[in-house]
Amino acid sequence: MQTFDLEQLRTLAAVIDAGSLTAAAPRVFLSQSSVSEQMRKLEERAGQSLLTRSKAGVAPTEAGTRLLAYARRILALSDEAFRDLHGETLQGELRLAVTDYFRPGDLTQLLGRLGESYPQVRLNVSILKSDALRAAYAHGDFDVGLAMDIAGASSSSSAQGAKASLIRRESLAWLGATGLRVARGEPVRLLALPDTCSLHQFTVALLRRRRVPYVLAHVASGVAGLQSALAAGLGVACLNESAVCEGVTRLAPPHGLPALPRVAFQFLPGRRGETAFVTRAREMLATHLV
Repeated sequence: MQTFDLEQLRTLAAVIDAGSLTAAAPRVFLSQSSVSEQMRKLEERAGQSLLTRSKAGVAPTEAGTRLLAYARRILALSDEAFRDLHGETLQGELRLAVTDYFRPGDLTQLLGRLGESYPQVRLNVSILKSDALRAAYAHGDFDVGLAMDIAGASSSSSAQGAKASLIRRESLAWLGATGLRVARGEPVRLLALPDTCSLHQFTVALLRRRRVPYVLAHVASGVAGLQSALAAGLGVACLNESAVCEGVTRLAPPHGLPALPRVAFQFLPGRRGETAFVTRAREMLATHLV
């Protein structure tokens, strides 16, 4: 009977999520060459190409996308069966707060997969700005908080950073509508979230420090609104790379804008005395949101 290998399916999901064979390797605890071999065998079993490869990384083919959907369901059922037979069923209600910069195009799908993998966990999810998220978490409004920190920028979580749980790193980038060019010598038409947003504050401070003239052309209430304004060609914005969406791309050099650092997405440190359920749920989230 012809079937797919479970570990090869797990590797496929890791490769597509990570965007490259090299980045996927530590996620599945394999060498890059072993990941390549796993994908070669899986494509041989599937009878067709599952990935397109380029200098920028890999992307799923149509067949790869179809198989990935099956793989996620198979892996979720396998994990659920293992936990059930080992008495590790996780159940309860979890209040989760996530910064709106975290994988805006993928978050709904990620949370859907969590629901499939842990059907007895009731997730109450709030999408907030990182500073508001930290304040609410400190007040006890949420059980788990996933915030964004900008490398080199002061942050209210800096004192906690050593205890925070890193989930993902991304580059910041200057984004605009596809084909948009920044005219040298003219003020940059800046698009941003409200000035209570730490990324807004960082971007404005950076432009002022580098003496780059700008005008605040549009203020959106959330990342989705900012993406729409970008796609409409209203200006440029500083955003993390996972915010790239249809109609929006990195500005092509030379654009005269300053270099940008990376950001880190991390869970805020667990509270002293938190329940075992919350601790286990945070660990579960860490494996699904990378």
